[in-house]
Amino acid sequence: MGGLDGLFGLVAGRFFRAEPRRRARAYVRGLLAPLAGKNGWTLAEVAGDSTPDGMQRLLNAATWDAGGVRDDVRDYVVEHLGEPGGVLIVDETGFIKKGTKSAGVQRQYSGTAGRVENCQLGVFLAYATGKGRTLIDRELYLPKSWTSDPERCREAAVPDEVAFATKTTLAQQMLGRALDAGVPAAFVAADEAYGQDYKFRSWCEQRRIGYVVAVPRNQSIPLSLDADISQIGGSRRADDLVARAPEQAWKRRSAGPGVKGERFYDWAAASLYPPENAPAGWGRWLLVRRQILTEEQLQAGVEPELAYYLCAGPPGTTDDDLIRVAGTRWAIEECFQTAKNEVGLDQYQVRRYDAWYRHITLALLAHAYLSVTAAIAPKDLAAASSRSPSPRSDVSWHL
Repeated sequence: MGGLDGLFGLVAGRFFRAEPRRRARAYVRGLLAPLAGKNGWTLAEVAGDSTPDGMQRLLNAATWDAGGVRDDVRDYVVEHLGEPGGVLIVDETGFIKKGTKSAGVQRQYSGTAGRVENCQLGVFLAYATGKGRTLIDRELYLPKSWTSDPERCREAAVPDEVAFATKTTLAQQMLGRALDAGVPAAFVAADEAYGQDYKFRSWCEQRRIGYVVAVPRNQSIPLSLDADISQIGGSRRADDLVARAPEQAWKRRSAGPGVKGERFYDWAAASLYPPENAPAGWGRWLLVRRQILTEEQLQAGVEPELAYYLCAGPPGTTDDDLIRVAGTRWAIEECFQTAKNEVGLDQYQVRRYDAWYRHITLALLAHAYLSVTAAIAPKDLAAASSRSPSPRSDVSWHL
């Protein structure tokens, strides 16, 4: 645990007294321990406590700077995993809860469960490079049913200044923090919930960060400058444009490695009207991913599944760059899975708004530690080994 002690040394100054500092270190060690469940009781037992009171006090009452710890975790991740071509990924995950007292809880759709559940929703930011990936920021979504009820918010310790914010607004806040802090990233990736929001895409253009964001099949697509748009109002549906793409526009490429090897799809990209809010020379594209069917599926007349992406990027951006970023978006799903399974991201027992942030932040610290350790370990192994002997269309498709 020497590496963890070094990491905790980076955040120790965010805890203003010795007792919460020691308690937080024990809390993170418990999150990293191989426990079947990671709640106040089990974490207390690992720490040698007879009751969970100390762990609950750390989350609910102790004085420490969770936002500062978040920033330190981000800097630690950049130091060890940072690369100029990094991708910032936004997405949300659900935390199923009972009752009505937990901050932000209500019956709402949870992608985690795949249905409407009584749950909280957290919006997260992940950072992914060729070295690794991990979560670096978090925001709790407060529905209007909460922000319009001041008394309910006070009971859950929601600060008076917290107003309703959409999930895309929360995503922009986190992206803004990362970019302002100098996180080396070239692109933002996101699913349809964020990609179809014009304000979100415009915000990325204004911040001079490229994006590859999923959009629905009926997304209105602005056409390229050289297209004859006088009769069609300047735009068409994404699926209408793709239906007109010549077969030679499709390229078979991998979206990156998966559990069963490289994830191959057929891809097509078309140049669109340049983004209005980006610097001169930037491009905008429609990227489409097409499922590769087996011979049996083809004979059965199965239609391949299509996924659509609106993209923007600086001069020199290639189709392969866009495909790489589109494939990288799934990294945040992997982060959610490992953070929940390995460091108890979703195993908290708190109701307060600030306590949610505190648990989640310490879980992010634990997950970052695992991610960095996994990235560094192969280098250490290689270093040890080197010291010893060893044996025609409405848009212009990219053809």
